[in-house]
This record gives sequence, structure tokens and C-alpha cells, in this order.
Amino acid sequence: MNEAVALRTEAAPTTRRLERLFAAHYAWVWRTLRRLGVPEASVDDAAQQVFLVVSKNLERVEKQSERAYLMSVALRVASNARRSASRRRDEADETVAEQGAAEPDPEQLLDMKQRRELLDAWLDALPLELRAPFVLFELEGLELAEIARALDVPLGTVKTRLRRARSLFLDASRTGGEP
Repeated sequence: MNEAVALRTEAAPTTRRLERLFAAHYAWVWRTLRRLGVPEASVDDAAQQVFLVVSKNLERVEKQSERAYLMSVALRVASNARRSASRRRDEADETVAEQGAAEPDPEQLLDMKQRRELLDAWLDALPLELRAPFVLFELEGLELAEIARALDVPLGTVKTRLRRARSLFLDASRTGGEP
């Protein structure tokens, strides 16, 4: 058999597996990245980055651990995306300050406020160590054991962080403040 045909034959199951993962989990990865604080303008790129990383390592991932692996990659990508967005905001703030730009007018402020979803605001205020288990359990419906594998922490740690996040979220919703 020709070497190119042999390589294509070997790659075919991995390619089909990646296509299946993408079709089954892209929307979930996208939502999760957004809820983990990735700016809306960057979510598509971040989701693509998740699947790029997954494609490079898919052969080493057991089938029953695929979703947990997707989550662990998504957590790292979300963390990197938030850091990048923060740096860009800081640079933009410095540029605006240097130019002496005026405050946005009330219409712009209202428009910005309407685009933000309330849930995202609450989640953004939570530290990542609390946000990740909260999002994965309460919003994405993952099981505690699956979250522990994805975060690479003991099950008890996931339970503690989830309990703390719930408490902060409830307190904030009662008082109208941030978690």
C-alpha cells in the first residue's frame, strides 16, 4: 500500500472522531467559554482554539473522558482569552486617557448595559476557581465527578467550591451586589 494512502487510512478514524466531537459539543464549548468570561467578540476564536488543541491530542484521550478533556482545554483557553482581553482593555484605556476622550454619552452607556446579560455579570464577578464548578454543574449539567476530572481536583474540592459559589451567588442576588 502506498504511504499516502496508509496515512489517510490511519487518520480517518481520528478525523471522524474529531468531526463527531465538534458536531456534538461545539455549542456546549461555545456557551461554556462565554460563561467562563470570554468576551463575546472572542468566543468563536476561543472555541476554534479548543478544538485545535483537542485535534492535536485526541489520540491520547479515552472516549469516556472526551467531554472532561474538552472542558479542561476550554478552561485553559478561557483563562488565556480573559487575560488577553484584559491586556487589550488596559492598553485601550491608556490610549483613551492619553487622547483625553470624553465619557460615552448616555445612549452609548445604555446600549452597552443592554448588551450585557445579567448572568454574565454575576459570573464575571466570581473568581475562576468558583466560577468553573458553578458553570459546569449549574448551567452545563455536568456531574461532580466529571467536573473533578476536568479541573484535575479532588471531588471534595469541587463540592466545596460549588457550595461557596452558590452561597455567594444567592447572597449577591438578594442584595443586588456582586458575588
